[in-house]
Order: sequence, then structure tokens, then C-alpha cells
Amino acid sequence: MPVASTLFTNARIVDGSAPEAGAPVSVLVEGGTIREVGKSVTSAKAKVVDLKGKTLMPGLIDAHVHVVAGVADLGANSRLPDSLVTARSFGIMRAMLMRGFTTVRDVGGADFGLKQATEEGDFPTPRLVISGKALSRTGGHADFRGRYDDRPSVIERHRLGALGRICDGVDQVRRAAREELKGGADFIKIMANGGCASPTDPIHFLGFSVSELEAVVEEARMAGTYVSAHVYTDDAIRRCVEAGVHSLEHCNLIKAETAKLAASKGAVAVPTLVTYDKLVSDGPKLGFPPDSVAKVDVVRSAGMESLAIMKKAGLTMAYGSDLLGEMHKYQSEEFVIRGRALPAHEVIASATHVAAKLLKMEGLIGTVAAGAHADLIVVDGDPLKDLSLLTRQGRHMPVIMKGGAFMKRASLN
Repeated sequence: MPVASTLFTNARIVDGSAPEAGAPVSVLVEGGTIREVGKSVTSAKAKVVDLKGKTLMPGLIDAHVHVVAGVADLGANSRLPDSLVTARSFGIMRAMLMRGFTTVRDVGGADFGLKQATEEGDFPTPRLVISGKALSRTGGHADFRGRYDDRPSVIERHRLGALGRICDGVDQVRRAAREELKGGADFIKIMANGGCASPTDPIHFLGFSVSELEAVVEEARMAGTYVSAHVYTDDAIRRCVEAGVHSLEHCNLIKAETAKLAASKGAVAVPTLVTYDKLVSDGPKLGFPPDSVAKVDVVRSAGMESLAIMKKAGLTMAYGSDLLGEMHKYQSEEFVIRGRALPAHEVIASATHVAAKLLKMEGLIGTVAAGAHADLIVVDGDPLKDLSLLTRQGRHMPVIMKGGAFMKRASLN
């Protein structure tokens, strides 16, 4: 369906590139693309939307989500029928879009069929970048069999609700990476440390051998992409950085020297602090296993300190939430949490141009500039002064646009 042209006038742009909002400008959208940005832009055919000095932002980007995680108990989620997981995932993605997230990066679970469905445009969803199934060793962070469960791991490999798959040894790791890439993965995700949600891997467990890490990095590089790793401990982070992993998820227990090393290698960290708060407060009543809740405390307390360590080291940080089940609704609260330790414009940048670069979509998303996708949100007020304006389920976002089409349009009075 053709997208009508729109001319936004009197827009103050906030994209995280500066600590203050820009002077009012006009933004012309044509055919799903931002055509022109400037003070004297005009168009005879475009419908004019006067923003009256409101804030115009690029659509937000969440670089760590699991759109198939409809329940907090990931083992139970992996056993659900694909039809139910699919239906729930579209509800999860629609809610993300209504919070202003026009692009999300799924780091374990979503497949190419789900991505294709979002691109066909029959359902209101964000753009979807996927890793396919995350790779895990036996007993690792994607192995949800308990101590006495000796079922073969392959049974959940093709379930949509499973976040990952099991592979052991260099040959299996290479084959798994190649299969995920063949299946449409945009990058490869690995579980390189113990995790909170999985039953048999303490946080300090190292997920793969060095040779396995190097093998999966080589496979990703041969495909022109990168590896993302689930990591908490300093040892695990350093091993991944030295092996060439580019995207470092969580990083709660990182130390200064490793942060400096990661920064020197051009790696990107993706902290996800909101998930630990909500796993403790909401997780038990939503089915998150008690043993898993106990493991959260190991990483939760170090979260804020990790932000300061990474900032001081110059390690780039992208925005991530990593929420599960009914806790997806807290996705935007990561802005407020990070704002306690970081300048507001840096927090916003993590969900705009920083995340866009990580997703290999720099210049196309995360920016209000000519040639970019017309993914835009209008905010009542200035989020540089109050990051909570980006929370509350999009309450302060009267306009949400994706690809030049209005996903939400309320009164601007």
C-alpha cells in the first residue's frame, strides 16, 4: 500500500548526539523514507503535521529482546506449540512498537519465518533483526533439562519457543552456526557463561572452550557478520573479546582492564539492568524458577557499577532489556535505570545511532536524516530532561511512525 507524504514542521530533534535538543526544523517523509531535513523544507503534496515545538526522535532500538519468550519459565516456553508462541510473539512485538521501539534485535529464539512475517506488514511490529537459535553447550544457558532429565537435547531444537540449541565441540559448533546462518540469521548468538534462567549452570560456568569460541567467530566472519555472547563474569568477557566476539550481552561483572581491552577491540556492550530488577520483583509469581531467582542476586548488585566501569573505559554501550513473559511491559524502564549513572543523551544514543551501528543499519535507523527509514516518534516534552517520558507504555508518544506509516497518531494539542 502506498505511503502518503508527510511534512513534520516545528520539530525539535533529539537523537542522542547532543545534550540539548536541536532548534525547530521541518522533516519531509516520502515513500517510507526521510527525504529532507531543514529549516525551510516545503512540499505541495505532503500532509503537514505541526509538532508545535514537540520533540521528534528516531524510532527507538532495543538490541536485546526475546520476542518468543511469552512466559518467564523458558523451559516451559520451549515446550509450547509453535502456533501459540507465534500468536503471543505478535502481541509482544505490537506492544514494543507502541512503546516507540521501531526496531528490535532478537538474541535467541525468533526464526526467519517470524522475521518475514514482520516484513510483509500484515501485523504492526518493529523491524526484526535475528540470531536464530542461540548456541549453547550441554548444560549451558540454553539447556533447560534438569539434573535428572536425560532426554536427548535435540527434541527442542526446532521449537519456536526454544531460545537456543545444544552443540558440543568445534565441529558441532561450526555446523550449528552454519545452519543458523543458512536459516536466515543476521548474526550468531552464543551462551558463553552461566545464566540465571537455566537450571544447571552457575553464573561462573564458562560456556565454550577457546577453540569453540574462535570457530564460531570465524564462521560469522566468513558470512560477513559477527558474534554476540551472553556473558557476566570478567573471565568470560575477556575470553570472548580475545576470540573476536563483537557484541557483549549483560557484562555485569566486568572489570576495568577487560573493559579497556573490549573498547580497544571495538566491541560493544549491551547491558540489560531492568531484567534483574523485575526477575526479583515479578519473576516468582510469573513462574520464574526459585533457583533461578537466587542466581539473579549474583549479578544484580553489580549492574550499576558496571555502567560506570564501561563508561570510564570508553566501551560503547547499546540499549537492551532482555525481559521475559509478562515482564516485557517494563522494556522502557531501562532508560530511567541507566539515567541514574549516565548522561541522558548517552542513554538515548544507546537506543538510537549506537544500536543502529551494532545492527549494521547505521544511517538507515536510529537517526533523523535524509535517506533514513522514516521510523519516527513524537514525544510530549524533552526526554533529555526527563527520561521517564520514554516509559509508561508510550503514554507520552502521541505519534509513532514506522516506514512512513502512522502506527499511532493521537492529538498533538
